[in-house]
Amino acid sequence: MGITKLAAIAWRNLWRQRRRTLLTLSSIVFGFFLAVMFTSLQDRSFADMIDTAARMGTGHVALQHPEFADSPSLQKTVLDSAALIETASATPGVRRAVPRVMGHATLATARDNFGALLMAYDPAREDETTMRFGEALVEGEMLTDARDKGLVLGQRLAHNLGVTLGKKVVFTAMNKDGDVVSGMGRVKGVIKTGAPSLDATLCLVGLDTARASLGYAPGESSAIAVFVNDSRGSAEVARRLGARVGDGVAAVTWDDNRPQLSGFIAMKVGGARFMELIIGVLVTAAIFNTLFVSVMERLREFGIMLAIGFSPRQLFGMIMLESVWLALVGLTAGGLLTVGPYYYMVNKGLDMTEMLGESMTEVAGVGFDPILKVGIFPENLALIIFAVLLATLTAGLYPAWRAGTVTPVESIKLV
Repeated sequence: MGITKLAAIAWRNLWRQRRRTLLTLSSIVFGFFLAVMFTSLQDRSFADMIDTAARMGTGHVALQHPEFADSPSLQKTVLDSAALIETASATPGVRRAVPRVMGHATLATARDNFGALLMAYDPAREDETTMRFGEALVEGEMLTDARDKGLVLGQRLAHNLGVTLGKKVVFTAMNKDGDVVSGMGRVKGVIKTGAPSLDATLCLVGLDTARASLGYAPGESSAIAVFVNDSRGSAEVARRLGARVGDGVAAVTWDDNRPQLSGFIAMKVGGARFMELIIGVLVTAAIFNTLFVSVMERLREFGIMLAIGFSPRQLFGMIMLESVWLALVGLTAGGLLTVGPYYYMVNKGLDMTEMLGESMTEVAGVGFDPILKVGIFPENLALIIFAVLLATLTAGLYPAWRAGTVTPVESIKLV
């Protein structure tokens, strides 16, 4: 008997116990829906968090002093930024590379003084794909060029210093020679990133203004922030850049520069995989129960089939085809059920602002959007589909083997 006829028989067998089959299919559909939605939520959320961290810091990959990651300092710099940017831009997978100066400073006004994170950049080289702060502007305006004498402060830092737009602020830092230097600027803009700790410390300065105040050479920077097409390719890009830059420069990925964020993501991904494993076990158990009970109810029938010419291999194949039908129908129904909610969450999302509040919009120093959206990586979707197929086929192995080992004489005697 050909596989087409066996498949037709297997299909009819499934619907002899319609209620049991529908319950089993519902477990597959629900499991598929949960797996896709949870995975897509994590894929989108973590990708957005990594991208936000890159745009608020030193990119997906940073070309920096080898010791900068362990103890960031304005004294640890890289020279010849133009050559490093050219090298990075010519590397496959790199979208853009920009110079930045970052370090700790003290901001002072007539009212008070506070520690701050000084970040200098060149507005002419940046856009919305490399610099997130423009979309966080709540007052005033952003810097216009690298020589801009103005300052853009985090909202909480401006409040703590007691300054408003146009007020003078003095920043003090230690230059690369270990000397204390100062600079002054007027508040030009105020930003609210959504990360309270960053809003309480961030001070944006023009790149050339910072270089002049700190005694840097014209092409000197703390790091070259490299932005890649896909953050998952950061390690490969870093490997390629590491082989092309000099000994005094290290190519460091975002997860090395932000170990807290990397650890948080790893912990959450591990927890999600554990939950998906539990869902998979439950779905497998439901399928196994359906097929095994179905086989035990039909032992006498299988004996008769063997007596009239069916082979044990054909019985085994018939039960495995029932497993395949369950998987295909379950995946199809699960896909149809998931499309609507997935489309809504991709475009509209779920606004969690009121539930989370301001204090819950930061993770490991990175602000995240309280509007939750989804977006699954294709390989993760393929993995879920494969896992459902594997679980279904695995659940059918023992019932199929049991059907294939039936003894005709003994089974026909069963009532």
